[in-house]
Amino acid sequence: MPVYNVREDWLRKAVESILHQTLQDIEVILVNDGSTDQSPGICDDYAKKDSRVRVLHQENRGVGGARNTGLTAARGKYILFVDADDWIKTMACETLYQKADQDGL
Repeated sequence: MPVYNVREDWLRKAVESILHQTLQDIEVILVNDGSTDQSPGICDDYAKKDSRVRVLHQENRGVGGARNTGLTAARGKYILFVDADDWIKTMACETLYQKADQDGL
């Protein structure tokens, strides 16, 4: 998830929507893209509370640069991009994983 100066409540809602997925075997990568607000601390707090969360801090490179940083760091078989001002339904990861696995994607 690229993170750059996003509203605190939106960031929390986005991260919470990922952490509360029915598919629990996930890796959450938060890329702080040079934020100058409270976003870096919020990201670090999530990493302290949940071992599935990793935070990467970098100078601002834009959303594409932040996504590329996350892609390079990712260890999983599948990748799902979620922006810091979006949230996903509770079964999103499980549904997408099952479909991808079933169809050999």
